[in-house]
Amino acid sequence: MVTPITNPQETQVLSCRVQTEDFVYPPYGTPLVEAYGGRFEAAFIVLHPFIRVPDILSWNIARLYPGDEQIAVHGKRFSWTEVETQTGLGSCARINQALLTASGSLKGDLADRTGCETLQTFLQANPVWMPAEGRFEPLLQPAFLETFASAGVEKLIFVPEFPGSDPVVRLPIYSLQDGSIPFPACGTLLAPDQSFLFTVDWDSFFTLFYGPRDFVAQTTQRLNLEGFFATANTDHAWFNFSLGCATVTISPEDWQLST
Repeated sequence: MVTPITNPQETQVLSCRVQTEDFVYPPYGTPLVEAYGGRFEAAFIVLHPFIRVPDILSWNIARLYPGDEQIAVHGKRFSWTEVETQTGLGSCARINQALLTASGSLKGDLADRTGCETLQTFLQANPVWMPAEGRFEPLLQPAFLETFASAGVEKLIFVPEFPGSDPVVRLPIYSLQDGSIPFPACGTLLAPDQSFLFTVDWDSFFTLFYGPRDFVAQTTQRLNLEGFFATANTDHAWFNFSLGCATVTISPEDWQLST
């Protein structure tokens, strides 16, 4: 659960009448584009990058997952496309399935033990770590804040994972950028005019980016965010589909099916 940020000088509890508490992660089992009453034109699945680190922080030497500060200072994004190429897993859907198997989220027939072992072998042989599940990935946090700042937003609205227990608050962009207040672990980051948002689920390896399609496409391209647009039937469990890995420059209808 997210620890609420309650510094009265840096946050402001929002009135319940705004109903921003409704902007939690979409329910499972329904198409992502239908979330929030279909108010957003597009939903983009931002893949959390793998983390390339110096050799001293690799599994072979450190045997310890790097801390957030180490990731922010020393880590570099390592794309799913590159992981796909080097492991032969074949698609971003297969990588997602392998990650969910590794984290214990998928069991039984849905688990991909072979893919998980292939991914584990790759990670142990290279100075690369898998992303941590269920949080705003540290390597993507600056890009998310830049999205708000470039849109002229001074404060974003943070909707916690459980707004019935934790307050919805406004967080100053500059305070998040300079680290004077901590970046929320998970939940939803919402523009004050409710025109776009980022939201992450508790055990996922991706963040959903909702907004006008042109704005989302231009932003993801400018900030080099790897991922793909949700189609009419894409839901939370998109690992079930044998879809090829795609970047923002490739439209979903142009994806190549895995063989």
